[in-house]
Amino acid sequence: MSSAPRAVTEPAGSPAARGRNVLAGVLLGVGVAAFVDEAVFHQLLHWHHFYDRSTPAAGLVSDGLFHAFGWFSTVAALFLFADVRRRQAFSAPAWWGGLLLGAGGFQLYDGTVQHKLMRLHQIRYHVDIAPYDWTWNILAAVLILIGAALVLRARRRP
Repeated sequence: MSSAPRAVTEPAGSPAARGRNVLAGVLLGVGVAAFVDEAVFHQLLHWHHFYDRSTPAAGLVSDGLFHAFGWFSTVAALFLFADVRRRQAFSAPAWWGGLLLGAGGFQLYDGTVQHKLMRLHQIRYHVDIAPYDWTWNILAAVLILIGAALVLRARRRP
């Protein structure tokens, strides 16, 4: 008797499989966007911290918590991705669409809620912020639109 787990197959076009593909992609998209934001804008360029309304030490702690959040999202995405692959239900358009939706959604949330509504931080300080805001949010919208198109395409596939 073999103790190896059996591969569970599930049609890649089923709603449950498509949902797992999209969710795995969304979580990875959030994780990748958080990583790029934290590594590039926080660490390399020193443009801001996750929370800039306190001391530099508080800003560094907030960056660490933000970095941990991004990694938790990435690890969860990889577990879901492994489950989709184990079930032989991987759908590239649904997964890529989810990834772009997650990255764009994260970026749009960051650019509108965190930057403007909550004022946790800005992209940059001591410069005209408008070009940065427009670029950040337009890029987010483009990612969301492409991601939504891919998810809809995956939905129409048998």
